[in-house]
Order: sequence, then structure tokens, then C-alpha cells
Amino acid sequence: MLVATPPLTDPHFDRTVVYMLEHTSDGAVGVVLNRPTDEDAPGELYAWTDHMSPPATLFYGGPVDASALIALARLTGALDGSWSQVAEGLGSIDLMLDPYEVAQRVHALRVFRGYSGWGAQQLDDELSEGAWMILDAELTDVFCTTPAGLWRTVLRRQGGRLAWVANAPDDLSAN
Repeated sequence: MLVATPPLTDPHFDRTVVYMLEHTSDGAVGVVLNRPTDEDAPGELYAWTDHMSPPATLFYGGPVDASALIALARLTGALDGSWSQVAEGLGSIDLMLDPYEVAQRVHALRVFRGYSGWGAQQLDDELSEGAWMILDAELTDVFCTTPAGLWRTVLRRQGGRLAWVANAPDDLSAN
């Protein structure tokens, strides 16, 4: 998981927590976990809204391809052809499925509009510049019920100096 260091000057990523889905020599892809929108699910996803974890809204996944919808879910049992495991107990689910066919297996669901993407070596360069902290994710981070506080929560649980960073003011000049 990537946690933005304050102050990351790109407004798309200031104080964000990004769950990484893939990082290879060709680039990287992730979704922002702590930016819920006020946007309801589009009509074609209406049947999924009852299965979305609170807050049951679309999340801003990142600035790349706002037409893309990515769904992460916790399931009981595998779903052949409709599920792609991302980590233990977490995967991407095909939103074109009829949710009633799989609803009994879905324990948590979060839908992201857009994603965070980096070209080859771009994220590595940002990491060496100190723009991001690499921290272990907990499954509960993806489905956090209070996403606005997730950045601080993740930092606080690290302890030591990183926990101290969680208290940095939004406007560093006000410190």
C-alpha cells in the first residue's frame, strides 16, 4: 500500500492511501482507498448497491480513465471466471455479473471510478523522491467505514515517527 507523504503537491494524491493492484517494470496500478464521492452507482450497477460496503458510494480510484469501474470484494469461495484474486481474501469481481448469482458469497464490496496509474519507472522515481511511504495493508483498510480518517489511521498504527506524522496539520505553514 502507498501512503502519501505530506505535503504531496499533486491534488489527486494529497494525503491518500493507495492500494496497489500491480507493480511491474511496465508500470503500476492501484486505487485510492480514502476518497469517497457523492456519486451514486451508475444505472447498470444499481443492483450492486445493496452489496456495497458503507459508505455505499463510488470511490475516486484515481485520475486515470474515469470511465473505468474497478470493484474489490471479499468473498467466500472462488468464482470461476468472474473473480481475480489480488491478495489473500481480496479480489476484483466482474461487475457485469448478476449480483444475485454471487451475493451470498460477497462479504464486502467497494467500487472505484478510475484508477491510479504510473508508467514504467514513474512510481519508482516518486518513491526515491520520498513522495510515498510503502506500508503493509490490512484487509479492513480496503473496506474502511471511515475513509476520510484512513490516512491518519494507517500512520498511527505504524508507531514511532510515522505515528507522529499522522498529526501533521493539513496546512504545514500553520505549524
